[in-house]
Amino acid sequence: LVASAAFLCFVASRSRGAYTALAVMEVVITVLFFLLYFLKLDKKMSWLFWPLADIFNSVIAALFLLVVCLFAVIIKTNNGTLAGGVFGLVLLVLSVVDAVLLFQKISLDGPRGRNTPAK
Repeated sequence: LVASAAFLCFVASRSRGAYTALAVMEVVITVLFFLLYFLKLDKKMSWLFWPLADIFNSVIAALFLLVVCLFAVIIKTNNGTLAGGVFGLVLLVLSVVDAVLLFQKISLDGPRGRNTPAK
């Protein structure tokens, strides 16, 4: 929702393409991960360790958001760009929190699934 709000602010203010593209990218990737987990496709496609991919996505998104949203807040062409930058910085914090919580939740040396027999 925060990425959608940032996207709407950037579109309404007719900001540069990088601002809008980053917000759209975050909305799409977040929806895709949500659908992946909601439809339990991560269990069917077990060839990739999806929580680690989600952590990688959150870290990369946080780096891009840091650069782009700081520029949006510093330059603040108009109020829409400023609001989009602030929403982007909130999204940055949420991405870092997501990455940290997922990293704490996964165990790389333990069993991956619920159906794994006990040792």
